[in-house]
Amino acid sequence: MAKDQKDKAAQHNSLKDTGSFVQENQKSLSFIGGAIIVLILLYFGYQKFYLAPRAEKAANEMFKAEEYAAVDSLSDRAIKGDGSYPGFEKIADEYSGTKSANIANAYLGGLYLQKGEYQKAIEALGNYSSTGSPVIDPLVLGMTGDAYSELKEYDKAITYYKKAADKNDNSFTAPMFLKKLGLVYEQQKDYDAALDAYKKIKNKYPESSEAMNIDEYIARNEARSK
Repeated sequence: MAKDQKDKAAQHNSLKDTGSFVQENQKSLSFIGGAIIVLILLYFGYQKFYLAPRAEKAANEMFKAEEYAAVDSLSDRAIKGDGSYPGFEKIADEYSGTKSANIANAYLGGLYLQKGEYQKAIEALGNYSSTGSPVIDPLVLGMTGDAYSELKEYDKAITYYKKAADKNDNSFTAPMFLKKLGLVYEQQKDYDAALDAYKKIKNKYPESSEAMNIDEYIARNEARSK
C-alpha cells in the first residue's frame, strides 16, 4: 500500500515537473529563442553548399543581411535592407530562381517566425525548394510546423513535423521535430500517438539532447493513455 502511494506521488511530481502543454509549447514549439541557431546553421550551410558563380551578385549582396540576422534578428534590416544593401526580401524577389534567393526564403521564414509574423513565415518557407541539404531541408519543414503550431492549426503542424522528422535520419533535426510532434499530439489528447513519438526518440536517438529527459514524457503519456 505504501509503495502504491509512493508510486502515485512520484508520478504526480513527474507530471508537475514536466509542466503543462502551454509551458512546453513556449520552450519547444515556439521558434523564439531558437531562431538564431537555425539562422547560423543556414548561414554555414549556405556558405558551404549553395554559393554558385552564376548567382555571385546575389551572394555578394547577401552578406550584410546575414550579418544583421546574426546580430539583431528582431530588427527589419535583415529583411528590408539598410538602404545600401538589400535585405532577404529583395534578394528572394529580384534573384528568384537562384540558389541565393532560395536560401533567402529560408532565412525569411526564420526571421518572420521570430517576429511572430506566422503567415508570412509560412509563405516564405513555402517558396523554398528542397536542395538535398540534410539540415536545412528538414529545418524548413519544421519551421513551417512551428508557424502552424503558433497559429493553433495543429493538424497542419503535425503534417509538417512528420515530414521534418522523416526528411533526414540524423540525431539533430529528427528528434527535435519528433518531440514537437509529440507535444502537438498531447495538445490534441492523442496520448498514444504522442507516446509513439517519444519512444522513437528514446529508441532511435538515445544520444540526442531530446532523449535526456524523454522518460518523463513517456511516463506522462503512459499514465494518460490508460
